[in-house]
Amino acid sequence: MADKLASYRSKRDPGQTPEPGGDAADAGAVAEAPRFVVHEHHARRLHWDLRLEREGVLISWAIPKGIPDDPASNRLAVHVEDHPLEYIDFEGEIPAGQYGAGKVEIWDSGTYVPEKFHRDEVIVNFEGGRLEGKYVLFQTRGDDWMIHRMDPPQDPDHEPPPDHLEPMLARPGELPPESEQQRWAFEIKWDGIRALAYTEGGRLRLENRNGRDITAKYPELRALGPELGSRAVVLDGEIVAFDDQGRPSFERLQARMHLASETAVKRRMSEVPAAYMIFDLLYLEGRSTLELPYERRRELLAGLRLDGPHWKTPEHHVGDGDALLEQARALSLEGVVAKRLDARYEPGGRSGAWRKVKLRRTQELVVGGWLGGKGSRAQGFGALLVGHYDDSDRLVYAGRVGSGFKQADLDRVGALLGPLERAESPFEGRQPPRESHFVEPELVVEVAFAEWTRAGTLRAPSFKGLRDGSDPRAVTRDKR
Repeated sequence: MADKLASYRSKRDPGQTPEPGGDAADAGAVAEAPRFVVHEHHARRLHWDLRLEREGVLISWAIPKGIPDDPASNRLAVHVEDHPLEYIDFEGEIPAGQYGAGKVEIWDSGTYVPEKFHRDEVIVNFEGGRLEGKYVLFQTRGDDWMIHRMDPPQDPDHEPPPDHLEPMLARPGELPPESEQQRWAFEIKWDGIRALAYTEGGRLRLENRNGRDITAKYPELRALGPELGSRAVVLDGEIVAFDDQGRPSFERLQARMHLASETAVKRRMSEVPAAYMIFDLLYLEGRSTLELPYERRRELLAGLRLDGPHWKTPEHHVGDGDALLEQARALSLEGVVAKRLDARYEPGGRSGAWRKVKLRRTQELVVGGWLGGKGSRAQGFGALLVGHYDDSDRLVYAGRVGSGFKQADLDRVGALLGPLERAESPFEGRQPPRESHFVEPELVVEVAFAEWTRAGTLRAPSFKGLRDGSDPRAVTRDKR
């Protein structure tokens, strides 16, 4: 026994950690059926520890992404030192500075039936509360093993999590009539970046509206993965930054959106922290929720209790949309979104079941050129020439945007315009002034404005920011 636990004891100071020392009198007792335990270990990186009772010790593997519940998924299992039998009941906090520091919880326990127990391959049948079925662990190289479920999924209706979904979009419109509002829920319209969150095995991946991975840009949100633990989940929400008055500010978020290096991200993270506002649930532990009504999806989302330092599930209000809209107006927010309670989730669709009701009108537009500046801006551009695509896939001129720029905006946009220069106008039909400079229509900007004129141009436009990752060809006019 001493030899088997020598490595375990050498890594731990019994005076500093609450972990068992491995010297209990009955440590070598033989159970009628060998036991197992799976620990959820919130160490420097979340992982799960599988421990099998065998010849007086617990033979152990660390499994970074958790035990697979589907035979289609093989996962890494790292063979670690044998643990004492008393560890099968251990839960607690291993202090900072000690080996394996972090919280240890029992994820599941029970007994198992060994079918094969060789030096490089182990086949067992688990009989636990959450873990049941036949599994094989096999060595690949050194301490690296793999774990594979040999039985069909425990849940016969299990669906694997989706690799990619497109978010459902809202149509611009007005609030439903007051007589119909009890059939609708109302949410604050967040002024940020739409993002879907995919979590599995404690790992988080964030994708923007066009499917681009943006996880590295918002490292403070990664802790949402360990928060969800072994649960496989797909969430829909908005990444926002708040101003000094606690209001979402797309302008403030610009400081985080365009950073290229990890160092720059970490430096700005403390100055402009990001938050993920979660408002829908698209997949939960082996089940797609896309066909469920909005009301049921929100109930399931509430059950996850996601309210952390950088993420929150904001409240939604059934009925009385007028009151929420007035509250949004009083707080100078962008508006509200109305969602029909019985509506399914339509990935990639712009559905009338969701309506965005804006207090401040905004529009994504494509940059097709620029005009020279005057005075303090004589060395750069004075206004951007913007447009949108019509039903015939033509880029239609929508006017010039010359206000709302900070110096950092002028520098960044100016640097992007140069390499895109072209001789001919990309606009079809009505043209901008003769002195215009033209560029390839690749940049997308967000513009606030008062209204559309009869001529189809913007009245009182103001620059809000660049929309990185937006597809220029998908920019069409908001006709409301």
